[in-house]
Amino acid sequence: MKSGRNSTESMILYSILGAVLFIVIYFRLYLFFVPENRLTILMYHQIEKESHEDLTVSLENLEKQFRYLSENKYRPKFFSEINVPSRKSIIITFDDGYKNNGEYLPALLKKYNLKATVFIPTRYIEAGYKNYRMMTFEDIRNLDRNYFEIALHSHEHQNFRNVSADFIEKDLITNRQILDREHIPYSRVLAYPYGKYPKKDPEKKAVFSVLGKAGIDYAVRIGNKINYFPSKSPYELCRIDIKGKDSMFHFKLKLIFGRLKLF
Repeated sequence: MKSGRNSTESMILYSILGAVLFIVIYFRLYLFFVPENRLTILMYHQIEKESHEDLTVSLENLEKQFRYLSENKYRPKFFSEINVPSRKSIIITFDDGYKNNGEYLPALLKKYNLKATVFIPTRYIEAGYKNYRMMTFEDIRNLDRNYFEIALHSHEHQNFRNVSADFIEKDLITNRQILDREHIPYSRVLAYPYGKYPKKDPEKKAVFSVLGKAGIDYAVRIGNKINYFPSKSPYELCRIDIKGKDSMFHFKLKLIFGRLKLF
């Protein structure tokens, strides 16, 4: 009798999980087939000729991915163009301002007629980050604005879940002041450091209030989902994390579904 009840409970649980999975897949497929409401934002970090880590994509794989986007008529955008309607809108983003972005991206973006937004944490540019080679402010100024958009990634690159709203307000002021001082035009879009921000009120509300006061138009987290746009949550836009180990098959699936835990 007990085993029969357990069996029934298991069937109910599997049915619920199956229904949830169906809804998730259905919604993401819906966005795929209704491209005017679909906004895909990709997240990258470093580029090297060869890659053996998640945050670095190989030059060969990146070119394959860019070629696929170009051949399949994805429409590249800057955040400054986000409200211009188009089918298959895509925003390509790179975090932190690594030197290799400036070395490899210009030729690839021009070759495939794509665009990229680079999120700059100004302290990394001023003082360096670990042993990585970072772009200089001159490098950033010299990026071709036909292919590059600069946006905000804080100054100190601190996890926003671990600091106060006052700290965030001052940090964003510094981030913008330094870019202004260096005569670098930027869009008022923020990539949360580490993709993190408070998930519950009152902390979440306080942070969003700071962003509104600073005139931030959009903020991006990770989330690994396709966005429905226009969004009711402009400070919670999702990016899809493209990893160095992703095959082209995984890349194509991420363009459709974001990231499902099935792969």
